[in-house]
Amino acid sequence: MDFRSYDTLIDCRSPAEFAADHIPGAISAPVLDDDQRARVGTLYKQVSPFDAKKLGAALVAKNVARHVETLFAGKDRAWRPLVYCWRGGKRSGAMAHILREVGWDAHTLPGGYREYRRWVVAELERIPEQFDFRVIHGPTGSGKSRLLAALARAGAQVLDLEELAAHRGSVLGNLPDRPQPSQKWFESLLLHELRTLDAARPVFVEGESKKIGQLQVPEALIARMRTSRCVLVETNLALRVTLLMEEYRHFVEDTASLHGQLDCLAGLYGREKIAAWKALAARSAWREFVSALLTEHYDPAYRRSSLRNFTHLPQAVTIAIRAADETAFDVAARELLEETVPA
Repeated sequence: MDFRSYDTLIDCRSPAEFAADHIPGAISAPVLDDDQRARVGTLYKQVSPFDAKKLGAALVAKNVARHVETLFAGKDRAWRPLVYCWRGGKRSGAMAHILREVGWDAHTLPGGYREYRRWVVAELERIPEQFDFRVIHGPTGSGKSRLLAALARAGAQVLDLEELAAHRGSVLGNLPDRPQPSQKWFESLLLHELRTLDAARPVFVEGESKKIGQLQVPEALIARMRTSRCVLVETNLALRVTLLMEEYRHFVEDTASLHGQLDCLAGLYGREKIAAWKALAARSAWREFVSALLTEHYDPAYRRSSLRNFTHLPQAVTIAIRAADETAFDVAARELLEETVPA
């Protein structure tokens, strides 16, 4: 689907539907809000379709009129919007009809959001195979995400899955100020990002498991990453502790949340080990706590999974991170690009 010929994408579904997923870049202009949609649906089932349509028509007319007076008030005669609803039927058709009566060249999306969603799923099965991924590996805390950011600053193509998923990909990976998106919205964002990339140039991506927090990475993307060339980041333990303490600073301020996350590991390590980690945190022995978590949990898990899942990891290009500051990562990014990307 190519939406570039339209000036505005208008999602006229309810706010709840929009929040769950929508076409990236679309604006929300519901013809029925969540309560109104529920009222019309209840009337349709419990009274009659005619009464439901009569109420729906009145509400749609009022809501579209409000959008014309507010959201669309500044649009000139040449404005060309694309309107979509769930199935490309009555809601989008009603809005587009009114907009055309005003004089705008309004169109509807055939099949609506449902057809868009089918396209997203199909594209995420097809498009990953086109890319030459360079998969960045390294144990937890080695600075992989920071290296990705430095590569982006250096002009390389980067796919930051953890940024799209709003999660750092580990048991302590929840971001305090950003809930994870829905699975469908994550996939919409991912496809949108993939479609901005040039398949003729390498794309750097962090080696991830099949799940990032609660979100599933599409199978075709994981499969392509696992057969791609690799980059191994080398960072000493002391520097890894420093980097993780900066990233997980919020847990220092919210030890209750930290304890809750640690409890998730009780099935793997037993209550005695979890209690020992909690005791380190309780007496603010943060460097010791992070070091113990790295050596006793993260590093063994990394060794078990990486070599098994990424076939080219033994032949990985190695890049060393020597300090925690941004300059060190910029230097490493330039070295990596000189070594892995032809001039």
